[in-house]
Amino acid sequence: MRQGIVKYNNIQAGLLTEEDNGEYLFVYDEMYAQTYPNQFISFQMPVSTSPYRSKRLFPFFDGLIPEGWLLNIAAESWKINKNDRMGLLLACCQNAIGAVSVHPVNPGTNA
Repeated sequence: MRQGIVKYNNIQAGLLTEEDNGEYLFVYDEMYAQTYPNQFISFQMPVSTSPYRSKRLFPFFDGLIPEGWLLNIAAESWKINKNDRMGLLLACCQNAIGAVSVHPVNPGTNA
């Protein structure tokens, strides 16, 4: 199981989990949901106290992963398979462009 802390404008917004069965779970942080009920990370994932589940990495998070030549450099540098979307997300998206960033819960175990 791998997890990433999702931050919105450097505020902890939630937790993204890749479960052992290959499914994904995103849960908004309880304090974030109470304090920022209208600051969702994606239109498809409005702030909610209910978890979001998916059999694939949520499209919003997948869209944060680099593409093209930058993906090639990231995959080679971190020795991560290009199909390991969660591994790439945890390795590459701590300083993503935009308001959302993803930080490994256990740094060093993201690949």
